[in-house]
Amino acid sequence: MIVHGLRHKYPLELLLNLLKIPRSTFYHHVKASAVPDKYQEAQKQISQVYHQHRGRLGYRRITMVLRKAGSRLNHKTVFKLMKAMGLKSLIRTRKYRSYKGDTGKVAPNILNRKFKSERPSQKWATDVSEFRVKDKKLFLSPVIDLFNGEVISYNLSESPNFEQVTQMLKMAFRKINKSEKLILHSDQGWQYQMARYQKMLKSRGITQSMSRKGNCLDNAVIENFFGTIKSELFYLNKYNSIDQLKADIREYINYYNNDRIRLNLNGMSPVQYRAHHTNR
Repeated sequence: MIVHGLRHKYPLELLLNLLKIPRSTFYHHVKASAVPDKYQEAQKQISQVYHQHRGRLGYRRITMVLRKAGSRLNHKTVFKLMKAMGLKSLIRTRKYRSYKGDTGKVAPNILNRKFKSERPSQKWATDVSEFRVKDKKLFLSPVIDLFNGEVISYNLSESPNFEQVTQMLKMAFRKINKSEKLILHSDQGWQYQMARYQKMLKSRGITQSMSRKGNCLDNAVIENFFGTIKSELFYLNKYNSIDQLKADIREYINYYNNDRIRLNLNGMSPVQYRAHHTNR
């Protein structure tokens, strides 16, 4: 760079001799600098997608987004470019535990880790997760459709009370017909052992299923959802107010359902995948 900048004022041979640079080496770097970085445009696209999704997408899903836009980059190249650019996602963590012993009737594990569903509203899962903001807590109670991972309904409450579960179920019931054969799976939390909860399910013809005691893998889909929302939202921000967290969770769930693509949904969001299935 020094030689290139001064060569118009001083003889090239003099500059090369002073800096002890071979002529061939100089011309090699001149030629190389004239060729644009072949990944320069790709890095711009990767950065745009990464920041558009607020750093929530990993290299595999970013690869899918780029391929939909016509890129031919493979996931290995995207991974290397993201690493060089310092772009990465965060890890997941533990969740709120709702189990408080046997407080009512425990249902059998009918789902039995058969998470795959052939159609919407065939298998649902629910649970409660806790978020801490200073000395306060916020509890998220969602229902997720195992067909596409879509959040069917949810409720936010500053205490994990039964009213929270009731409101969540009422919203979920609006999405189905009573004639549908549906399984709703949960852990053995006290809310789901209550007779009132079980009566609400029975009134809609819903079969209740429960995980085995202390086995979080029996409800892995919703465990993964809680890990995702915490790593992609909660741990990326510092919250000083419960109200701000509530607003951000509502915004995130809308994003999660409509815009967040998934590898196991062929690069579609849950809503896009459901629409694709319906229109086939």
